[in-house]
Amino acid sequence: MRAISASAVPPAPTFWGLWWLPRLAFLMFVAAVISLLWFLEKSEHEEQRTTLISDMLWLEQNLRFLLAHNEEILGHFDPQRINLPDVFEAHARSLINNKTGIYQIIWLDRTGKTLHSLPVPTDTVMVGEGEGPLPSPSISRLAHSLGRAVYSPAYPIVQSDWQFEVHVPVFRGGQIAGTAVGIYSIRRLLEDSVPWWLAERYRIGIIDQANQQLGLRSKVSDVAFGSEYQIPFDPPGHGLSLHAMPYELAKPLAGRLISAALVFLAILVLFSLWALRRDVQRRLAAEAALQTEVAFRKAMEDSVKTGLRARNLQGMITYVNPAFCQMVGWPADELIGRIPPMPYWAEENLNEARNMHARVMTGQAPTDGFEMQFKRRNGERFDALIHEAPLIDSQGKHAGWMGSVVDITERTRAAELAHQQEEHLQASARLITMGEMASSLAHELNQPLSAISGYAAGCRNLITAGTTSLDEIDGALAKCQEQAQRAGRIIRRIYEFVRRHEPKTEFCDLDTLLSDLIVLIEADARRQKVRIVRQIQSALPTIQADQILLGQAVLNLMKNGIESMRQIEGTDLTLTVSAQLANQQILISITDCGCGIPAEDTMKLFEPFYTTKSEGLGVGLNICRSVVEAHHGRLWFEPNPASGSTFHIFLPLTRT
Repeated sequence: MRAISASAVPPAPTFWGLWWLPRLAFLMFVAAVISLLWFLEKSEHEEQRTTLISDMLWLEQNLRFLLAHNEEILGHFDPQRINLPDVFEAHARSLINNKTGIYQIIWLDRTGKTLHSLPVPTDTVMVGEGEGPLPSPSISRLAHSLGRAVYSPAYPIVQSDWQFEVHVPVFRGGQIAGTAVGIYSIRRLLEDSVPWWLAERYRIGIIDQANQQLGLRSKVSDVAFGSEYQIPFDPPGHGLSLHAMPYELAKPLAGRLISAALVFLAILVLFSLWALRRDVQRRLAAEAALQTEVAFRKAMEDSVKTGLRARNLQGMITYVNPAFCQMVGWPADELIGRIPPMPYWAEENLNEARNMHARVMTGQAPTDGFEMQFKRRNGERFDALIHEAPLIDSQGKHAGWMGSVVDITERTRAAELAHQQEEHLQASARLITMGEMASSLAHELNQPLSAISGYAAGCRNLITAGTTSLDEIDGALAKCQEQAQRAGRIIRRIYEFVRRHEPKTEFCDLDTLLSDLIVLIEADARRQKVRIVRQIQSALPTIQADQILLGQAVLNLMKNGIESMRQIEGTDLTLTVSAQLANQQILISITDCGCGIPAEDTMKLFEPFYTTKSEGLGVGLNICRSVVEAHHGRLWFEPNPASGSTFHIFLPLTRT
């Protein structure tokens, strides 16, 4: 029976119109319901806006009528009778108690002097910052000149309230007989003029040009607000406005629930048509993605040179990649399922391997990795760097540990070789230093040797002359012995400085070390006509250091300082060597007055093989910095303000 290829199978008939028509109908229905809800929402907002504007216009007219009515009453005060205290008090109390927003009435004579006030003010100065006397004389003068009522700007008073004044001139026989002043409290005006039903709909207030709230009338708090509306408050004017914000009222749920139910049912039906199809597609896509991911992970793990090893919580190996198998020499089928002790553990480090395995299983492995020696199947040992990380399964549970293993044998050998080369370089640098100082040291040794020769010749002369004075001979021999000891000390310092030795840490007396170094280089300094100034703090505490390496670093800095003054002309060339205790650290400073270091050389100063000397190797400062950092210290450079340079060494303090 002949097989039929997939390309020979005719495609199944498709009816795109019948497939899309119900879905398109459902989408149009959902869009129509959403449009209807949006239209109803918009209509409701427009209706609320129209009602808000209408209510605010009504309130504005009501306030305007109230203010005009109060002006009329104040303007009809009888000048002859109002001067009587009883008559004034009766008229004023009637107006104040009639919910007009006025809380104080003042009667001024034609000169602006206050004759009567109700209630009687307790102070003549307003509370507002920068305000004048109460009532405002300037507003009274403006009212007299205009011959009509004039309102003052609003100003703050006590209890977080604001007020404004209305000055109404009162005429008698065509002449001004006085001024009736009504003082409005904005808070009281709103409480007296805004009805309760309006306050339950809106939060109504009076604001100034800076949108500062001067007064508020509200019966509801801590609710959401809709769109706001404001209208000029004139009179009194001066930039005041009536401001209203409608409360966001609870909306009926019946219509919304019906519309939401229709939309939900339509979506549910549409979703039911796609549910099975999407589920099958997702399963197929998930399986394909999983297969792709597994293949990708497998190819990636097989290609890396880092060994990967997975263990469960019991320490049994559950996975190894080819790099790990190649590293240890055992195939994967012989490693998977093994429990400690592992075949790649070296016998001589078996206890160490068991202890580290126990730490890993308890989650106490070093976060920055650890080194261990493994063995290959052929018995060869190699150094491995291992990092362990928790292995989390698909449910988020801790299922074991995943370790990455890197063969660092070559890196360890390279590090050891670099360390040996650095020691050779340090020893070579010390020999070079001694070679450069050879002539000075020869001169320094020549002095005690010449003295020894002279004292020895003197002793022979005394013996030949038959002198029997043993004191003279003993004195000459003592001086000869002293000069021999001096030469021996110089040779011992040179020998200790240039000989190779293993780095060692011991308690170091900096005073003695620096004094020996000064003696060692003093001959070279005198030859260069440089005076060494010693500024070492007494009773410095000891530190733990390698005296030879630290002495090499300090001596190199002192030698560089002397060389920097070689081309300087002058008779007062000094090299200052100081040491002091600062912030629980020892600060050693080498200061010269030489030519200094150019700014373009400061960034490369400590780089290896970088030098500004024609005969230099460029390793001196680099070795100095390596030595100081090996002692957990810090070496840096600063220019000397006068001239020259200063090198600082900070060393940690260790007390004995």
